[in-house]
Amino acid sequence: MLRKSFVVLLVIASGLLLSNVAISAQVAQSAPAPSPQSQASLDQDIQLLRGDIRSQKKEIVAANINLTPDDQYAAEVDKIGDSRVALIKEYASSYNTMTDAQANDFMKRAAAIDQQFIATRSKYVPIFQKVISAKKTALWFQIDRRLDLLINLQLAANIPVVNTGQ
Repeated sequence: MLRKSFVVLLVIASGLLLSNVAISAQVAQSAPAPSPQSQASLDQDIQLLRGDIRSQKKEIVAANINLTPDDQYAAEVDKIGDSRVALIKEYASSYNTMTDAQANDFMKRAAAIDQQFIATRSKYVPIFQKVISAKKTALWFQIDRRLDLLINLQLAANIPVVNTGQ
């Protein structure tokens, strides 16, 4: 039963990601240099996506684990997510004019953001184990990691690869 509710909620979260990330990516791909109006639309799409993700993630975790430190964790992850969003927006705005130096900078920053997500998740394992069992902490870890993988998969599918001009 626990597995079935997790799968159902994961499918719902995936559907939200598919529909909302595609909108954000279309806006990011549609213009070489975003106008203030398209930038506002992109910002709005990103905020809607992030709100949906937070809501679904909270439901999935709550359906499987009673976990109060999750709010602190979510706040820390949201800050890291802000960095990811800023990087994606910067990438989108420089997509057609990107230099080698910018490409290197984007790679370094993206790797650093990935490491921050991993470090934050790992930091919370002992915190959660003080409140819940190791098995439930492992379940939280798996849920959180899988949702992050889903988000990354959707982002990768909807953000164009670097244009090398060749």
